[in-house]
Amino acid sequence: MDFALSEEQKMILQTTRAFVEKELMPHEDEVERLDEVRPELRQQLIAKARALGLYAANMPEEFGGGGLDALTLTLMERELGRTNYALGTCAARPSNILRACRGEQIERYLLPTIRGERTDCLAMSEPNAGSDLRSMETRAEQRGDDFVITGVKHFISHADVADYVILFAVTGVEKTTRGPRKQITSFLVDKGTPGFTVKRGYQVVSHRGYHNAILEFDECRVPAANILGELHHGFDVANEWLSSTRLSVAATCVGRAQRAFELCQQWAATRKQFGQTIGKFQGVSFKLADMAVQIQAAELLTLHAAWKLDHGTARDEDFATAKLYATEMLAFVTDQAVQIFGGMGLAEENVIARFWRDARVERIWDGTSEIQRHIISRSLLRPHEQ
Repeated sequence: MDFALSEEQKMILQTTRAFVEKELMPHEDEVERLDEVRPELRQQLIAKARALGLYAANMPEEFGGGGLDALTLTLMERELGRTNYALGTCAARPSNILRACRGEQIERYLLPTIRGERTDCLAMSEPNAGSDLRSMETRAEQRGDDFVITGVKHFISHADVADYVILFAVTGVEKTTRGPRKQITSFLVDKGTPGFTVKRGYQVVSHRGYHNAILEFDECRVPAANILGELHHGFDVANEWLSSTRLSVAATCVGRAQRAFELCQQWAATRKQFGQTIGKFQGVSFKLADMAVQIQAAELLTLHAAWKLDHGTARDEDFATAKLYATEMLAFVTDQAVQIFGGMGLAEENVIARFWRDARVERIWDGTSEIQRHIISRSLLRPHEQ
């Protein structure tokens, strides 16, 4: 593996870093205060991201996307992770699952989303179906050429600003050797469809300006033409495209940890106590050493998974390993950063406090740490099972 960057990759990283520092970071305090990215500001930032070629960088070039390889995209995600999450989404990376669009869906959903004219969100989680997605209760019953959807989704990120939802619902039950199993289908559902209501979700502590929502479906009628992928094969679509989202989480965690670490270095080198800078005390300097080691390890695991994805050899356990280690690394780094800053580390106007607060959810969304460990351990034991 050779992670030496090409000139094009260096240019993309420099462009992304400059965009983050000049266009996004200046708005961090406002987003913290308002708990939103103002609509007009969001549109301005989207326009700037598009002008720089940073918007929809994960989508194929033939459809107007950036067409970046996984390694370059991961490095870009790392840079975007250095700022407020809601601001970082203004350089949007539409859900990879939209690559499953076919026929008219390409014109109605995929292309406008790549152009920044429409925004998507993904709806899987339910009050009684978190990590166990097969237990979802939202149903889509076929009636003629339509499907009638009934149920509730919750903790749906970005739904407040999305124009449509990529929805997963139960469309049948099949018999297996382990008993009956629900069949899941994915649908494209536009906001404004009768019977579909979006409500503000839970008031959580993480990621100010990036909200969750509750989606209610009450006899919501959707045409069969809005099925994404094949009927009863929603998980096939999800499994093909969604594993790499864990790579995105890992990359943003690395970027956030790197920024926190840099702030700690500056603080330790200038803050004086007992007649010398605190970085000269082993209690602080050893913390910095441990932070540096864990950040580098997380970055290498993340880049390794991206490299394998580009070479067609990545497996679920590669993404799980990167996500597990990077999210738990961020928890360690931000906690140590608070300790190094002392009382100032808990001041809400301090980026350190915000990153420490936001780090907690990373071990939950896109698959909990326990789910990642299950994926990894299953892959280790499978070759030895009889």
